[in-house]
Amino acid sequence: MPDYHDDLRLAQVLADAADAATMERFKALDLEVETKPDMTPVTEADKSAEELIRSQLQRARPRDAVLGEEFGSEGSGPRRWIIDPIDGTKNYVRGVPVWATLIALMERGEGGDRPVVGLVSAPALNRRWWAAEGLGAYTGRSLTTASRLQASRVSRIEDASFAYSSLTGWEERGKLPGFLDLSRDCWRTRAYGDFWPYMMVAEGTVDICAEPELSLWDMAACAVIVQEAGGRFTGLDGRPGPHSGNAAASNGLLHEDLLAYLGDSRG
Repeated sequence: MPDYHDDLRLAQVLADAADAATMERFKALDLEVETKPDMTPVTEADKSAEELIRSQLQRARPRDAVLGEEFGSEGSGPRRWIIDPIDGTKNYVRGVPVWATLIALMERGEGGDRPVVGLVSAPALNRRWWAAEGLGAYTGRSLTTASRLQASRVSRIEDASFAYSSLTGWEERGKLPGFLDLSRDCWRTRAYGDFWPYMMVAEGTVDICAEPELSLWDMAACAVIVQEAGGRFTGLDGRPGPHSGNAAASNGLLHEDLLAYLGDSRG
């Protein structure tokens, strides 16, 4: 099995640089905000954080490809870094501390590309999570001061805590009835949003979460962290990994139940 320790250490260095850049402009009164063609906001901090990460990757891993939310794809090859400089830009713009930099490394194998390293850094929450294939998932402020993550053992929907982002996407997808059924049947629902529900699944504080529309950079880092914590991460079609344009994550024990409510096979 490949050793991803060096890549994990590099991801920590990249996150440190991004955290410094994003925190410097968080709640700045003169923060520059633009609207992208898809009608989502982008700030100067999104762009500067991604530029920082790309420049460091160019020096440290010049042969690796890069895909980022703000500046697209660059390079080719079997290894590709996936960057979301600020996941939760709307929160960032409004001064809500729930946002994070997502960094993942994907590697090509017989079954296609898969995420093998993932890091989620939420500096305004003073939290960081990371994982690498075969090495487990952890949370802490550094590689040397970390706690291992473990998904929950809740095995019944009526005992489960369900996290989500919003209702509108489920309605547009025609899945609102299943979403409402799940909300009624489970123990607790909360709309934490963005990266956070997946990290809670990995921590075992939430049991299931799902989103109806996502990009690769929203999911790649989260997928490997959930999986290395003992959970499952698939699309709503049940396809493993971050490849379906949407996500279902669970502690593993509840995954088939989750897909029965929200999956693409549901009528």
